[in-house]
Amino acid sequence: MPISGREIGENLIFKYILRIIYIGTPDFAVASLKKLVDAGKNIVGVITAPDKPAGRNQKLKYSPIKEYALKEDLHLLQPSNLKDEAFLAELKSLKADLQIVVAFRMLPEVVWNMPPLGTFNLHASLLPNYRGAAPIHHAIINGETETGVSTFFLKHEIDTGNILLQEKVDIAPSDNVGILHDKLMNTGADLLLKTVNMIESGDVKPIPQEELAHGEELKHAPKIFKPFCEINWNADASSIHNKIRGLSPYPCAYCTVEISGEILQLKVYTSELDPENTSNTTVQVGNTKNQLGVSNNGGTVWLKEVQIQGKKQMCIADLLNGIRGNIKIIL
Repeated sequence: MPISGREIGENLIFKYILRIIYIGTPDFAVASLKKLVDAGKNIVGVITAPDKPAGRNQKLKYSPIKEYALKEDLHLLQPSNLKDEAFLAELKSLKADLQIVVAFRMLPEVVWNMPPLGTFNLHASLLPNYRGAAPIHHAIINGETETGVSTFFLKHEIDTGNILLQEKVDIAPSDNVGILHDKLMNTGADLLLKTVNMIESGDVKPIPQEELAHGEELKHAPKIFKPFCEINWNADASSIHNKIRGLSPYPCAYCTVEISGEILQLKVYTSELDPENTSNTTVQVGNTKNQLGVSNNGGTVWLKEVQIQGKKQMCIADLLNGIRGNIKIIL
């Protein structure tokens, strides 16, 4: 009788290489798959999202995982419906021992419960904190100085399964989402391979997330929608600065400005925080044509890299020197 991932004993030693199905879509998932392939793991199938039209010509675009799978001649599946009988039959025919999920949509139980050793996920946070779709963004937005990656077995409730391994990653004051994404991607790839090796050896001791919560209130990482990205200039200056770097380079924080009577949207990619330069009220500041910022009783947030509606990304000095008249931030 096959042994499930939740029932692996300490002394179980496999006499063969595990048959693994890998499930993922974006760049974040490629590093882990490459790590497995380079380590000689037996990847019998790769599941990724269907091709989607993109660009002006709506040409079908492959996911990063598909591009890598084709390059490595891996068996590829792209189901539009994860409960489709033909897809499930093909998945079952691959006779996988283990499935691994990295950055993919929610799986139905019929998929994640199919392999005898279970299905585990790589998540970009130190669970149980920052469960949800945007853990990297929210860790920076909340001003964290540390985050990490976790591997855990899937179960019904999203991001709640028993923890296999975790690795901490520092968040530098200058990190934005793009920088932290790459840190976690590379650390996560190493942790994922370590997790597979641990499962192969049978030395698995899953830890319930409740034991790691220590009764503390958990922080969450819900999906980010555009209204959330608008800057509230009345917030504390450090919170504004963290929100800007926590949404950069994507989807990007934004505000509304007025230039010569025209109301436009201004995306803010980078900012600089000056906690010493404060104001009793929330006001726009700028001493020269090279500076633009907002000051309140928490300090001043200076805008550095921006993109005005309809233009390319540029430094604030280029924007200010290139406009006619004055720019006014709508506070």
